[in-house]
Amino acid sequence: MIDPQKPLAGRVAVVTGASRGIGRAAALALAEAGAHIVSVARTQGALEELDDAVRAVGSSATLVPLDLTDYDAIDRLGAGLHERWKRLDIVVGNAGILGNLTPLGHVTPKTWTQVMDINVTANWRLIRSFDPLLRMSDAGRAIFVTSGAAQKCKAYWGPYSVSKAALDALVRTYAAETETTPVRAMLLNPGPLRTDMRRAAMPGEDPETLRTPEDLAPHIVRLASPAWTETGKIFDFPSDRVLTPQMAR
Repeated sequence: MIDPQKPLAGRVAVVTGASRGIGRAAALALAEAGAHIVSVARTQGALEELDDAVRAVGSSATLVPLDLTDYDAIDRLGAGLHERWKRLDIVVGNAGILGNLTPLGHVTPKTWTQVMDINVTANWRLIRSFDPLLRMSDAGRAIFVTSGAAQKCKAYWGPYSVSKAALDALVRTYAAETETTPVRAMLLNPGPLRTDMRRAAMPGEDPETLRTPEDLAPHIVRLASPAWTETGKIFDFPSDRVLTPQMAR
């Protein structure tokens, strides 16, 4: 019987970008729900602080200092998960970068490549490495953080908008390929939240007018639970609705 206080007890969850913002809030909420957290981020010190917080809510974590552009390291992580648990129950692909807000003609090749490498290719590599493990779970859940920018395509947001549109197509394709399996793959649009990325994009905005990653986190637990049945859709936090990509336009 599932403990309503610990609905994810015994489950294993990978969270990328886990050291701050949405990733940290997601990791703590999943931990509080009973999951063991495999926390992935570049900064060892921030991961150690997260580990203390995870322990404080009564769960445990495995710390993985990893740059997601080290694709071979993602494969090694998948192999390590298989060796230890023989499965993966949850992956939250949260890590992402904004790039520069500038006209497309002014975007440097370096910036374009960096945004695509983190926002698209790294998430494909996660899927590539973790797909067999998610299929070994009785209820594999893959959740990837998207953005309204994928649909709005505003001026000067080119690399970020393009990368999130590509991510949407990636996750929807994966959902179609796993539709007849226990795996459910969802996109998550957090909307405007009080994060470092939002502050960089909107420097004149009052952060006190925005909701926080902690407000979003319980919904990530819902999407990660075995009870969740939708796949290939977008959970839109601002409206608290599940949308098809056509509805999100």
